[in-house]
Amino acid sequence: MSYRRLRTCPAESSQIQCPRLSYLPFLLPRIRAFFASSLIDPEVQAHDGWFAFESLPLKWHLPVGLLYDLFSGAEPASSSADPARGHESRHDEHTGDKKNDNDTETLPWKLVVHFTDWPEDQLIKLDEDGKVIQDAFINGVKEADFLRNGSARVVMGLSKDDSTTLWESVEKPDDLNLFNNINNKLLNPPGTSLRHIPLKVYLPTTPATSTPADSGPSANSAGSLRVVQSLVTPFLPSKQPQTLGTALNALLPSVFPSRRNPILAQAVLHGTVMPLAATMEELLRVAAYPDGFLHIAIVMMG
Repeated sequence: MSYRRLRTCPAESSQIQCPRLSYLPFLLPRIRAFFASSLIDPEVQAHDGWFAFESLPLKWHLPVGLLYDLFSGAEPASSSADPARGHESRHDEHTGDKKNDNDTETLPWKLVVHFTDWPEDQLIKLDEDGKVIQDAFINGVKEADFLRNGSARVVMGLSKDDSTTLWESVEKPDDLNLFNNINNKLLNPPGTSLRHIPLKVYLPTTPATSTPADSGPSANSAGSLRVVQSLVTPFLPSKQPQTLGTALNALLPSVFPSRRNPILAQAVLHGTVMPLAATMEELLRVAAYPDGFLHIAIVMMG
């Protein structure tokens, strides 16, 4: 909490366990209630809140897990021990993630919440009814559907009950079955073949470090976060399956000069380093975020 917005400094911070697939605005009502007695302006509402990490406003439309992978500095988990790093892995009984020694420094992830001075040049304002975040999510679902199938007819054809259930499963991500029932309809529509992989790649950087070689068809810098997106087919022209390595080599050749081995950077998905040999279609079906995209964070090595 920003102390400038409090009458007195709180004796303790608000600590919340948040699912990786959730979104920061869903935490605001609880945080607003926690600090209510200390706020200078008691009239501020939960939707007036926004989060920052080390003075950087966090994009509320990105999943919490992605933001954590990008900015927390936590060591991503690996499918096997890496002796060169000298880290011991252990299992987190709450999240199921493998944890490294430096997690004691990054957890809990310390964020600052503000209820005034909204950064309008960096964040879209939220609304009291939650329609802004819902619309942002649904637009992402439609975009992913269009990439997969060449149109958004599948998501547009969902019944009203299914559409409501999809959003409720995002608001309450602990109920995985609720989400999977609708997600299976989106990922496996009858009579439709997969055209493209919904993929967004995130690279913490500054505008000064961007290079034309890695700009790709769509790249934009926002603060210290660069987002790269392009059409990625499930198969290469050679008819071989598209892998994560071939896709990243095409999108970011100077960051991923090899299609097989991570030399300069690692691709992190849900807190875990992904093998470059993983096929994109398999990743999409087992590891896409609720909006249907593979949101991959790039973590530089060394």
